[in-house]
Amino acid sequence: MSDQKQDLVSNRRATFNYEILQTFETGIVLLGTEIKSLRDNGGSLQEAYVKIFDNEIWLIGCNIAPYRYGNVHNHEERRQRKLLMHKREILRLKEATHEKGLTLIPLAFFLKNGRVKVRIATAKGKKNVDKRDSIREKEDTRKIQRALKNAT
Repeated sequence: MSDQKQDLVSNRRATFNYEILQTFETGIVLLGTEIKSLRDNGGSLQEAYVKIFDNEIWLIGCNIAPYRYGNVHNHEERRQRKLLMHKREILRLKEATHEKGLTLIPLAFFLKNGRVKVRIATAKGKKNVDKRDSIREKEDTRKIQRALKNAT
């Protein structure tokens, strides 16, 4: 099988609101209608976060729209979904979030070899000054790109 990765849903606000320190790839426990809905780009990670309970890692607040062709066996939109990681990785993440004051956020749902995976990250919240700096950097790179485009 090919090792291609295709983003289904991404959390674009995460890089604006947080400073991403380290990313991880996890599996996720989904129902059949949830997978079909995600393949139709029917998901949102805007208000989602990751929490660790009893050495298990959970995705909370994620919205996966009901599958439009689903029937009475359709899924709940905002249910908690279990993420799949090795126990030692979960313990390492738990340690980092408690000691260093970091948080766990989901960045994207993506397909890898036909299976849905979740990219999560340890992150530190940005202050308003940092957000203004990142906006300024984006505007500067856009100006440079426009100038280069107009120069040729």
